[in-house]
Amino acid sequence: MKINLKIKALCCFCLTLFFSLKAFSFEKNLSIYGQAKYPENFSHFSYVRPDAPKGGRLVMPEYGGFDNFNPFIFKGTATSTVAQLTLDTLGVSPSDDSAVVYPLIAKAFELDLKNEFVGFVLDENAKFSDGSPVTADDVIFSFETLIEKGAPIYKVYYADVDHVEKVNAHHVRFWFKKGAQNKELPLILSQLQIFSAKDWEGLDFSKPTLRPFLGSGPYKIKDFQVGRFIVFEKNKNYWAANLPSRRGFFNFDEIRVDWYQDTTVTLQALFSGDIDVREEYIAKIWALGYDNDLVRQKNVIKESFMHHEPAVLQFFAFNLRKPQFQDKRVRQAINLAFNFDFANEKLFYGQYQRLYSYFTNSGLEAKGLPQGLEKQILEKFKDKLDASVFNKPFKLPDHSSLEKVRENLRESVRLLKEAGYDFVEGKMTNLKTGEPLAFEVLSNSANGTTFTRVMLPFIANLKKIGVEATFRNLEVNVFKNRMDHFDYDMAIMSYRMSNLPGNELKEMFGSQAADVAGSYNIMGIQNKVVDALIDGVVRAQNRQEYEAYVRALDRVLLDENYLIFQWYSPYHRVGYRNKFGLPRPEEKVGFQPLTWWDKSLEQK
Repeated sequence: MKINLKIKALCCFCLTLFFSLKAFSFEKNLSIYGQAKYPENFSHFSYVRPDAPKGGRLVMPEYGGFDNFNPFIFKGTATSTVAQLTLDTLGVSPSDDSAVVYPLIAKAFELDLKNEFVGFVLDENAKFSDGSPVTADDVIFSFETLIEKGAPIYKVYYADVDHVEKVNAHHVRFWFKKGAQNKELPLILSQLQIFSAKDWEGLDFSKPTLRPFLGSGPYKIKDFQVGRFIVFEKNKNYWAANLPSRRGFFNFDEIRVDWYQDTTVTLQALFSGDIDVREEYIAKIWALGYDNDLVRQKNVIKESFMHHEPAVLQFFAFNLRKPQFQDKRVRQAINLAFNFDFANEKLFYGQYQRLYSYFTNSGLEAKGLPQGLEKQILEKFKDKLDASVFNKPFKLPDHSSLEKVRENLRESVRLLKEAGYDFVEGKMTNLKTGEPLAFEVLSNSANGTTFTRVMLPFIANLKKIGVEATFRNLEVNVFKNRMDHFDYDMAIMSYRMSNLPGNELKEMFGSQAADVAGSYNIMGIQNKVVDALIDGVVRAQNRQEYEAYVRALDRVLLDENYLIFQWYSPYHRVGYRNKFGLPRPEEKVGFQPLTWWDKSLEQK
C-alpha cells in the first residue's frame, strides 16, 4: 500500500511538472486583446458572398509606374499589388475583426504564455503555384531574406525577433529578444508573405527583377509591359480556395492593372470602358464629374461605401532635417496660415472633415486634457515635455471668419518673432543667419490639379506674413525617389493607419528609422519621449494600458506640430461599371473589390 502511494505521488508530481513546463498552447486564431469575432469552425467572413460566381475580368488603375516585381527591396519601383495577389501570408486579419488573425498558410498558432516566442504550424496542403509544398524552410528563408537583403526598414520592423527555429518541416518558431514584451509581434509575424526558398536559389534578392515570384497566392502573372500594365490570371489549383479565410474572395479569372500618371485621366478611362472601377480622391470630380448619361442610365454606378477604418493620415510633412523647421514655433506659425475652412467650402464642396489626431476616427484619439493612466504615463516624462502637453488641449486653427483668419496670421507673426524672426524688407527673416524663411512644397502628379488649387490660398496667406512658399508637382516615380532620400522641404504625404497601431509606429515616428533611406519616418522625427511611448504601446499588457499609451503618444506628437493635418472622409467614393455583383454586408467595411463578382455569370 505504501509503495502504491509513493508511485501515485510520483505520478502526480510528474504530471504537475509536465503541465508547469508546458507553458504554451495551440490556437486557431491569434488575438492580442479581447475575443475573436469568428468561432473555430467558422465557414467564411461575414462580409463576403461565399458562393459568389467565379469567372470574368476586373480592370483597375494604379498610378505612376513600375520596373520591378520585388516590393520588399529599396531599389527600383515596385507595386504592392503583385505581392497582394501572388503571395499568401501565414494568417489573415479580416476587415471586420482586424485585431485577430485567422488561419491561412498556418493552420494553427502556438502561443507561449510567457510571450517568449510564437509558433506557426503550417497547413500540409499549402502549395506554391508549381505544386511544391510550402515548408518551414520557406518561412525561415522569407524572414531572414527580408532582414538581410530587403529594404533597411525590415530590420527595424522585426527588431524584437532574436532568431527563428525550425521545429519540423511544418512547424516554425520565432523567438523574441529577452525582455522584448512585444505583444503585437505574433500578429506582425503572421502577416509575413512567404516566397519559395528553392525558387530563389542562386539569385540575388537585393536586386530589382521582372521575374515573377513563385507564390502560393490566388493569382499568377500572365502578362505585363513595364510601367504600363500587369495581367494576373487565377491559379486554377489555388490550394486555399476553400479555406474559410479565402472563401468568397478572388472571384475573377483575370485581374488587369493599368498604370496612369494622373487620377483625373482614369475618370475618362472609366467612362470609355478602359477600366472597370476607380476610387475617387478629388471632391470636385465627385461633385460634378459624374453628371452624364452613363451615370444617369446606370451604366456607370457612383457609390459611397461607408467604413469605420481609422482615417488616412493625410498631411503636409515638415522635413525636420531642415534648419528652418527645427523650431516648433515656426511649424506652429506655418500651420496657422493653412485655411482648411476655405478649402472645404470653396474647393471640396463640404465633403471633408478636418483630421484632428494621428489616429482620427479610431477611438484612440487624445482629447481634452490628459487624465488617469494616460496622465500618469506622461508625468514620467514631465521634465522633457512642454507644459502645454498637460495644460493646453490640442486645438485646430479656426478660420471660420475673416476676423479669425486675421487673428491666426497675427499669432503666426508673434510666434515667428518669438523664434528669432522678423520682417526685413518685407520678408520674414532669421535675425541670426539673415536667411529669409522660404520653402518648397512637393506633391506628385497623381494628385492632378487638386493641390495646386489648395496651395494657392495657402501660399497667399504665407506671403502676408513674409514667408515665401513655392509648389511643385512631380512625376510619381521622381516624387518617390525624393521622399526615399528625404530630399524636400515640405511634402504632401498620406499614411494608412492601422486599426490597432503598434510596431509600425517605429517606422513612422521612431528615431531609429529617421535616417534609414526609404523609411516611413519621412519627417525625420527623433524624439526620445516619442520612442519611449511607442515602446509602451508595443509592450502594453492589456487594453487599458495600450489605449493610454496610444493617447499619450498622440498628445505628444500633436504638441510638437510635426505636420499640418489635411482632411478625411468616412466614405470610400467609388465609380464602377454596372457589371458587378457586390456583397451588401451589415459591416461597414468600405471598398472591397476582391469580394466582387461578374454578375452576368449568375444566370449561367
